[in-house]
Amino acid sequence: MGLTKQYLAYRAIDSFNIITSGRANVNFAIVDKTEGRYVAAPAAENVIVWDLRMGDRKLTLRREKFEVTCLRVSPDHLHIAVGYADGMVQIFDLSSDRYYDPICTLALHKNAVSILRYDLQGMRLVSGGLDTELVVVDVVEQAGRARLSGHNAAITDAHFLQRLVDESIVVSCSKDTQIKFWNLETQFCFKTIVDNRTEVWALAFIGDLMVAGAGESGMNVYRLRKQDGAITGTLESAVEGLSIEDEDTISPISVSNCGVIQRAGKGRTVNLVTDPSERVLSCHGTNDLIENFYICTAEEVKKRLAKRLKKEKKEEGSEEAKSLSDEIKRLESIRAKQKIKSIDVVLGQNQELRVLVSLANNSLSLYSLEASIKSRKAADPSVKLLRSLTRLGHQSEVRSVCFSNDSLAVGSGAGESFKFWDRDAMQCLRTVPTDYILCSKFVPGDHYVLLGMKSGKLLIVDVAAADIVEEIPAHESELWSIALLPDQKGCITGSGDSTLKIWTFELIDAGEGAAQTKVLSLLHKNTLKLEETVLCVAVSPDMKYLAVGLLDATVKIFFLDTFKFYLSLYGHKLPVLCLDISYDSNLIVTGSADRNVKVWGLNFGDCHRSIFAHDDSVMSVQFIPRTHMFFTCGKDGKVKQWDGDNFEKIITLPGHIGEAYCLAVSPNGRYLVTCGSDRTLRMYERTEETIVLKDVQEEEREQLENEQLATGEDNTVPLLPGLKMPSRKTVGSEQSAESILECLEISKQFELEAEDKPELHPLMQALQVKNPQDFLVSTFMRIRASDLEEALLLLPFSTVCEVLERLPTLLTQRPDQLELLCRVTIFLFKVHMKPISAAKNMKPLLVRLLAMLKRDVGQLRDVLGWNLHGLALLQTEVEQRDGVQLFREATQARKKREKKRREASKRRLQIQMV
Repeated sequence: MGLTKQYLAYRAIDSFNIITSGRANVNFAIVDKTEGRYVAAPAAENVIVWDLRMGDRKLTLRREKFEVTCLRVSPDHLHIAVGYADGMVQIFDLSSDRYYDPICTLALHKNAVSILRYDLQGMRLVSGGLDTELVVVDVVEQAGRARLSGHNAAITDAHFLQRLVDESIVVSCSKDTQIKFWNLETQFCFKTIVDNRTEVWALAFIGDLMVAGAGESGMNVYRLRKQDGAITGTLESAVEGLSIEDEDTISPISVSNCGVIQRAGKGRTVNLVTDPSERVLSCHGTNDLIENFYICTAEEVKKRLAKRLKKEKKEEGSEEAKSLSDEIKRLESIRAKQKIKSIDVVLGQNQELRVLVSLANNSLSLYSLEASIKSRKAADPSVKLLRSLTRLGHQSEVRSVCFSNDSLAVGSGAGESFKFWDRDAMQCLRTVPTDYILCSKFVPGDHYVLLGMKSGKLLIVDVAAADIVEEIPAHESELWSIALLPDQKGCITGSGDSTLKIWTFELIDAGEGAAQTKVLSLLHKNTLKLEETVLCVAVSPDMKYLAVGLLDATVKIFFLDTFKFYLSLYGHKLPVLCLDISYDSNLIVTGSADRNVKVWGLNFGDCHRSIFAHDDSVMSVQFIPRTHMFFTCGKDGKVKQWDGDNFEKIITLPGHIGEAYCLAVSPNGRYLVTCGSDRTLRMYERTEETIVLKDVQEEEREQLENEQLATGEDNTVPLLPGLKMPSRKTVGSEQSAESILECLEISKQFELEAEDKPELHPLMQALQVKNPQDFLVSTFMRIRASDLEEALLLLPFSTVCEVLERLPTLLTQRPDQLELLCRVTIFLFKVHMKPISAAKNMKPLLVRLLAMLKRDVGQLRDVLGWNLHGLALLQTEVEQRDGVQLFREATQARKKREKKRREASKRRLQIQMV
């Protein structure tokens, strides 16, 4: 048996070029106790916290494969919840040194998470998904509390309603045009508003007002009131607006439509955002306009009402009610430079409103305007653009990447510019504004870059000056491909006008007098006319052959010196999009839109192997220098490495979300860079880690098996058809259930052999436990909080009885894990109540368990109460002795608030005196 061939693994280093992706929202974040400077922005599958002042990354929160679809910073700004396209939610701690590790991972939805929202204390999180369901999560317990089903389409927004009433209420809106009010204790919807004709896209709450943004230019405003016990009022008042629903006695609140805010922007409302103090409401549609509204205080409303009545020459004492125009004042609008994807607002000191804008062209902007009741003249606008983050990324999709000849720099070409990047720091060094770029190549010496344009022009760019030296009208149609000649004296271009042109490099004089220098130019040498559009070209390193990929799905090979026809490679069913020739001129590899990669011999044109490489068109292929291994990338987003000698796939690298357009291997073979439709440039590096093909194939098979649930997607309990778990069954919960079963099996065996003093099982040794009780508790502790209930749900009834029988011993021996054991007991009893209560032998056990739990929980509560009051007493003593207040920051904040209040009352007095 021959030796197994080993390869060195390529591993992803990082992604760059992306500033913000349009699918998720942006949020202000507080890092190092600084507000208004840092922002959390989605970047494909990662979340980047940007420092707007310095214009660079502060933190990066990573996850592989799945795109970020929404994020929310908690009210205390210490945590950030991130929702992904696979329905997972991860919570990160921004204040920790290990901020990159999520503190909890929750599987909540079947599809993408569409909205995340914290309550005022940051203790609970509501999550809405495209699967039409809402899940309420207890952040402290790190587990779901309730699943709310009732909407018929994707959830678009959700809020905790913690005003007016004491009950736990969640308000949600959906694409099914409905706004629903849910009671979390009963987990039922008690009120539905159905007066919107189009999808409701966003909700905002200001004081006792609720604003709903729909698919029209008008936003409905509702007034919420606490429902009194008795229903009073005339029939006329009941018929007004939505008040007819007030006859519904179950509802703790009444909702009445009190008007419409008309937006200036056309199309649907995309986002509604209020600042934390609820003084400003900002909204935007599908265009580039942000509209801002100022919510007046009670004092200001009175003044505005009096002014309006005076204008209308009505007596102040008349029964004229305040209108919506008295409460809400339109502020200046902000017009962004591009289509807006998301906004966030924060109201600073001196009534300065800061608006953070995420744009569709991969950029962030920070605007400032004055938020006050005073009217400003049109000639004196207060809107200022404070910061703009654009330099660190292309503003359109990157279509071409290339490495410099010394492998130290990367070039990337997009629809609007060409950028040079430092390979190590992944920072943008130069930007050259251009038209749409299709291909790019560094000229030997790395002083110049050749760019092939969609217009057919060939551009020569000076790297140092970041300037276009010359524009050559090389072709009449798209310039699809540039290939350098191996003798480094020229290049070949292939175009959509069915021609190939050979160019030679030459240095010409530029400038006059003392400033005269030599610059690069191209001299046209030869043209080869073909019958079909040329899509890609390559020259063999021995300078013998010229290979051309054509639109008619063939590859034609010519002699380079005479342009005589040599071979035609037939076999692809669709156009050949890319090709490359190996360093020894023996192999040519072609990639096509038919999803296949073919490896051919260049001597006789024989097809060595056809490989079904990708699930969509193969967009780019390139050999690793001095080897027969090559990389391919396709429209399925994957990046794969292949061996051209034995035609085996070596490894699939973590690719792009969406399509991958182009790849480039560095001349030293150590680095690989790819670009794709997710706006990222991804860098990979060759490591010293060896990989064996069989191991990689085995890992991929295991990964596929792990993605499919062994017990099926359904998680209903036979005796409880209506049970809707707030969590989702995952591979983790199945493995947890297996670990519990295995633990009980090992414990039984251990107890049977107890008299012979058996040797500890390897698993018990690994967990460093000496007896079955500690082993079971350790097994429970190792299960993720969000998976615990799903794991217990998978256990058969016989196992449930066994766990319950062991619980009294566990409670006695491990009182430190009382909360966990209490949770297990209550859940098992809740789910299996009928069979447990039917089994007579379980009754004494339950009575005993109940007595123990009551006693232990009571003791724990007493200890906590004792500690809490003890600490309060100590704090008071320290403060009295030292004359210094503990928690000084909180005290200072309170003093500031009091000072503001005193100043405001002084101003009011002065106004009255005047």
